[in-house]
Amino acid sequence: MSYAHPEVVVSSDWVQEHLNDPKVRIVEVDYDPVANYQLGHVPGAVLFDWKKDLNHPLERDILSKQQLEQLFAKSGIAPDTKIVLYGDFNNWFAAYAFWDLKYYGIKNVVLMNGGRKKWIDEDKPLTKDIPSYPSANFKASGPDETVRIYFKQALDLYQKPNVRLVDVRGPKEFTGEVLAPPEYPTEHAQRGGHIPGAINIPWSQAVREDGTFKSPEDLKKLYEDKGIIPSRDIVTYCRIGERSSFTWFVLKYLLGYPNVRNYDGSWTEWGNLVRNPIEKPSPTIAQPVPA
Repeated sequence: MSYAHPEVVVSSDWVQEHLNDPKVRIVEVDYDPVANYQLGHVPGAVLFDWKKDLNHPLERDILSKQQLEQLFAKSGIAPDTKIVLYGDFNNWFAAYAFWDLKYYGIKNVVLMNGGRKKWIDEDKPLTKDIPSYPSANFKASGPDETVRIYFKQALDLYQKPNVRLVDVRGPKEFTGEVLAPPEYPTEHAQRGGHIPGAINIPWSQAVREDGTFKSPEDLKKLYEDKGIIPSRDIVTYCRIGERSSFTWFVLKYLLGYPNVRNYDGSWTEWGNLVRNPIEKPSPTIAQPVPA
């Protein structure tokens, strides 16, 4: 058994062999470039800063089509350029960038399996040099709304029998014991818990110790054993949409699920709205102490 779309994943060895290929643009996508890209990156790699480059400057939304075209222009990405994404947090934000690019119809884009972690673990070359490429002209298409859902759609879908929501956060986020991972202490909702009926399959269960994706057989078992099957309409979500992009990628491209979408508003939207339905374990009510 092989991945449904093996062409969207390349190995770290493949990337090393194509460091000087003019038709390949390597892109590091980081949540924290200071702690990652600036300390050393794949030679020739440009930076996509998740906060600055992949989000709308005013609205809570992904980057606009114009922003994407400008980002590609300064990165020297032309229509015939193969884009190789990798990044920190085992490719959380690289997968988010992949989802962004697919939303705008970008076809020639892949992920480096294992991300930044695997590249460093293999002692492959790093540099602090910031590359400069000639400006390129790129016209994006889309948007492709089949890869995304919004709050009103999520509110309409979550109780439907053929829909399965996959909450890819950690178990304690799912139960509401913690509001956000320690990496993001200020980015959370007012209430903990999960969307009613959602199934918790943390994103990290899809990867091996070295950060690479698990085998197709292992991935198939992971999701199907919990009722996440191809015949259902699947919606992934997390806290801000980055980890759920990773699981969206796994389900759509590695397993070939035909109907899988990412709810990027995720828990910081759902858990902040007044009177929005939330599910979590019932609190224990203290019993009176006998006299």
